[in-house]
Amino acid sequence: MATTTSDAANANKKDSTAPIKNDARDAALKAAAQRPPYDASTLGNTSTRDLVPAMPTHLAAPGVNLGAYINTVHQIPILTPVQEQELAHRYYDEGDVEAARLLVMSHLRFVIHIARSYSGYGLPQADLIQEGNLGLMKAVKRFDPNKGVRLVSFAVHWIKAEIHEFVIRNWRIVKVATTKAHRKLFFNLRSLKKTNNQLTLEEADAIAKDLNVTRKQVLEMESRLTSYDASFEAQSSDDDDGRYAPQLFLEDGIDPAQQLEEEDWEENNSSALIAAMGTLDDRSRDIVEQRWLSEQKSTLHELAAVYSISAERVRQIEKNAMDKIRDAMTIDSVILPDDIQ
Repeated sequence: MATTTSDAANANKKDSTAPIKNDARDAALKAAAQRPPYDASTLGNTSTRDLVPAMPTHLAAPGVNLGAYINTVHQIPILTPVQEQELAHRYYDEGDVEAARLLVMSHLRFVIHIARSYSGYGLPQADLIQEGNLGLMKAVKRFDPNKGVRLVSFAVHWIKAEIHEFVIRNWRIVKVATTKAHRKLFFNLRSLKKTNNQLTLEEADAIAKDLNVTRKQVLEMESRLTSYDASFEAQSSDDDDGRYAPQLFLEDGIDPAQQLEEEDWEENNSSALIAAMGTLDDRSRDIVEQRWLSEQKSTLHELAAVYSISAERVRQIEKNAMDKIRDAMTIDSVILPDDIQ
């Protein structure tokens, strides 16, 4: 796949309305995903497994060679909105599975990006990507192009749902989250805790209110997250650290892995926020900064006076800017904003 992402993006800007069958990007995708012709009459029998894209055997799964897999995926051209719509309609209206496979292939990079945010759970990155790919295929199968949203926005939920289920199944020997409330707490509690110390009752109540769960459920999940699997086997020697985790002897009691995860998470989100803010016009950026990032936050009426517009107009600008920031922060940083709007 010699075509680079930047070359493909430039080519699309020159002729973004060209039919897919005449587009070089579509040809590149088809060359990487050769499949027999599809009979639309078999649509009712289509399974998620049928949407697995065809790739060279040694690159078909990230677990074989993760580095080579990621490099290959990032060489797959990104679809323009017009191309995505045409492929989506070919599958949704005609049952063209080949079109669905092309949609899957062009969105594999998003799965890699999302899977990276779950690296702190100590599970193999390749497995997380594999599960996310399954969620992507399920999303493509259920995607309705008539709803007016991009596939990536629709697929994020399905990708995360599959990864969540995998993390919960494999994080501990005993399943730590068995109810909806448990799952919500499992994936949000650490980010909501202000410190690495044990929660106070007041902090537990605040988190319970934010997540619409009970204080008891918050404290139970905190206990599960800070406990360790007990071994039924005798320790082989006094030097065996399987039972006595090193972090138990640290003065501050902070798990270094957890601390590194939190610092990495904060750094990644800060970088993503700065990049997303850079996509806004000057007025929108200033309104967001004054409303959300300043120590002395401005009111809608104060900003309305500054820009000689109504408070309602300020609120609309703020909402549109925040939506744009959220969208930008869910997309891999290697993709230019123009490619996804």
